[in-house]
Amino acid sequence: MKKIIFIGRVGAGKTTLTQRLRGEDISYYKTQYIHYGDSIIDTPGEYTERASLAGALALYAYEADIVGFLVSADDSYSIFGPNITCMVNREVIGIITGIDKPRANVAKAENWLRLAGCKKIFPISSYTDEGIRELADYLNKED
Repeated sequence: MKKIIFIGRVGAGKTTLTQRLRGEDISYYKTQYIHYGDSIIDTPGEYTERASLAGALALYAYEADIVGFLVSADDSYSIFGPNITCMVNREVIGIITGIDKPRANVAKAENWLRLAGCKKIFPISSYTDEGIRELADYLNKED
């Protein structure tokens, strides 16, 4: 599997997706520091939300093959500015989490990720497994 770093707001589903992709039982815990795993780098949302911590994300992004921007389908705003993917010299994919939530607005989340510069977008639910296989296959695909 290509190494991916998950970047997104607090509550975007980064840790839950990490657990699902690793085949672990889903159990909630607050990510307090960057978890550098064998194929997934899970980051705390605070690193995305606070400029003083964003430098750590930039450094860890260099350790990844792919950068994954996560936006929850029921978020009220996006943390990612327009065309921000040009700041990264890695492929950046968009991942829309929580597509099974009652207030999910997948089209809005997809629009935010496209405005950020993501060309490839995966709508997923870590709880129903919808879209998980497609994302895993993409990460396992040989170049």
